[in-house]
Amino acid sequence: MNDSPGWASPGSAPSDGDDSGAPAQPEPSDRARAASKWSQEQPPAGQWSSPGAGPTPPPPTPGWGPQPGHGGWGQGPGQPPGTNWNQNYGRPPAAKPGVIPLRPLSVGEILDGAVSTARAHWRTVLGLSLTVAVISQLAQILARRFILPTPASVDPNATGSQALHQAVDAMQSSLLDLTPPLIIGQLATLFTTAVLTIVVSRSVLGRPVSLGDAWTEARPRLLSLLGLLSLLLVMFAAIMAVGVLPGVLLGGNGGAALAVLGGLAASVVTLWLYVRFSLASPALMLERQSIVQSLRRSTKLVNGSWWRIFGITLLTSILVTIVSMIVVLPFSAIAMAVDSSTFSDIVNGSGTGFGWSYLIISGIGAVIASAITYPIAAGVSVLLYIDQRIRREALDLELARAAGVPGYETPGS
Repeated sequence: MNDSPGWASPGSAPSDGDDSGAPAQPEPSDRARAASKWSQEQPPAGQWSSPGAGPTPPPPTPGWGPQPGHGGWGQGPGQPPGTNWNQNYGRPPAAKPGVIPLRPLSVGEILDGAVSTARAHWRTVLGLSLTVAVISQLAQILARRFILPTPASVDPNATGSQALHQAVDAMQSSLLDLTPPLIIGQLATLFTTAVLTIVVSRSVLGRPVSLGDAWTEARPRLLSLLGLLSLLLVMFAAIMAVGVLPGVLLGGNGGAALAVLGGLAASVVTLWLYVRFSLASPALMLERQSIVQSLRRSTKLVNGSWWRIFGITLLTSILVTIVSMIVVLPFSAIAMAVDSSTFSDIVNGSGTGFGWSYLIISGIGAVIASAITYPIAAGVSVLLYIDQRIRREALDLELARAAGVPGYETPGS
């Protein structure tokens, strides 16, 4: 099986997984792996050449530095073309047909690319994220109002075992209250990630894309993406259960300590696997991979870069959380002011649940926050995938040819 499948647009067959039984070929170099598989009619990979040049020069070295015979971008006065006067520090700018330069990306460029995608295709992005956010918030409000049980009452004057039982009941009630937002939020993230992955991939090439086009291309992969998400959730839940269950079964103070230690160990393993499989979703959508193959692709791309991807993912999560809090907190404050009596009753343990006014006002804030943060989170995930493929498989050359950048044409084109 070829470990480096090409960038495939939706509808094309994956290059990873075609096992015809033919004899194994020698392992190509990283640059040779960049042979285009964007379309079935794509000619063989061409050499790095400047437009109008005569004989085809040798391929460039991985540093993207000035090449012999190519025009330098920083010639000194009186120097002939093709002479770069700053050979030690100067590098020609990378092609940028879309929202990112086609070279290994920095953290700032990944974040900027996600924001630039939302700005460049704001109608498509805003229409999708706002629609999904409204539907998901309505579902959460209805679930909290009609499905969830009444919050457990708390007596502030309780002591001893009574206070302990009330604390356990309150904790169970809180966990149950978080279940609908978790499930509905994951489904909303699934849908937006599927469609926005297509939008971001087209933005990298500088191509326009409508919401209808993105939905048409993403729809055939939704069930596979749902299966991938479900598999990961079950895997993470099983790991946490294995870590905590022995302590729970043991009981007592020793069991509680064992449950805490087991939970911490399980959390570390879950985090490691989460980052390791974090690029599976873009691989499944863009390479048309199966669930198992997309997990393998993510593992291959993350290998050796776990800490970098973890850091960028953590930074993105922090930024998204800060943006959400900035948007949501004012609406929550307004909701508490409007529905102050209900909120006070719940705090004192005598209320039966939040009123409609509180749920609606706070839901509006959550919709706005989700409409802003969904595109950023999805964009960073896709651009991390593209960046890793540029670093490992020279995807930048293939993308430049697909975008029609001058100087990247294949011979005879």
